[in-house]
Amino acid sequence: MANILEVQNLTKNYGDFPAVKGISFSIKEGEIFSLLGPNGAGKTTTISMLSTLYAPTSGNATIAGHSVTKQPMDVRNAIGVIPQDLALYEDLSARENLTFWGQMYGLSGASLKNRVEEVLGQIGLVDKAKDRIKTYSGGMKRRVNIGVGLLHKPKLLFMDEPTVGIDPQSRRAILDTVKDLNKQGMTVLYTTHYMEEAEELSDRVGIIDHGELIAIGTQKELTKQVGETETLILHIGENEDPEALVTAFKGIKDVLEANVVDHEISVITHSAKDVLASVVMKANERGIKIHSIDIREPNLEAVFLHLTGRALRD
Repeated sequence: MANILEVQNLTKNYGDFPAVKGISFSIKEGEIFSLLGPNGAGKTTTISMLSTLYAPTSGNATIAGHSVTKQPMDVRNAIGVIPQDLALYEDLSARENLTFWGQMYGLSGASLKNRVEEVLGQIGLVDKAKDRIKTYSGGMKRRVNIGVGLLHKPKLLFMDEPTVGIDPQSRRAILDTVKDLNKQGMTVLYTTHYMEEAEELSDRVGIIDHGELIAIGTQKELTKQVGETETLILHIGENEDPEALVTAFKGIKDVLEANVVDHEISVITHSAKDVLASVVMKANERGIKIHSIDIREPNLEAVFLHLTGRALRD
């Protein structure tokens, strides 16, 4: 498959602060490519440059053969953008919102009406099309937001953290929508700080941190970088002190890394069973109760820890 997106040494500085530091990558037609990184890593700034909202400080990118710096209008015609913030009118229905934004794209008449109905089907809201947006759940609003980006049949869809701040059921519906769109042939650039989303959706993943693209590959290729490891996930109470326990774990032989994420402690080791007893003993010594323990094979969380020395969601 040909590359629909090629990024060459893209940089964005805000005064003396380098938000994006000369990143390069490409996306093939029909691929779901995820940019995975914590908040502030440079994901949204990258999307903003690729969608021509921000001008790069240096470097360039081409989308469907068009330069983001020299041919911005051609680029805009080739892409759909699903931003983090909703761009919807609460007092209008889903159908009315899509009709309005379709007109902004230059659609009209029967072609606009037909396209709106097609998009309502794609996002699974035909039965709710007449209802006002203000009556929708957060997940339903997100789906209409996705529909807006699909109206002009883009070749490449940018989705910038589309599941932030929504309930698990709505999140599930959006992930299923992304996969369905991809099955229909849509190429997707998806940004997230949720490791499990990148694992589920992506053909390839680019790991970004502090504006640098530090690794690219399939999940299998990336997990090879951490070697043969396993991760213990310890679930402790909200009133416990996880940081003290992490410090203690780092002194255990064969513990490669220990970090805290949302009151869960991740312990990376070559063999979970070999360190399990020591981990439990350290917790008992400090009077900290472990509610449950999961053992996971190498994943993108472990890759991020290995490459950066910190948790994905610090």
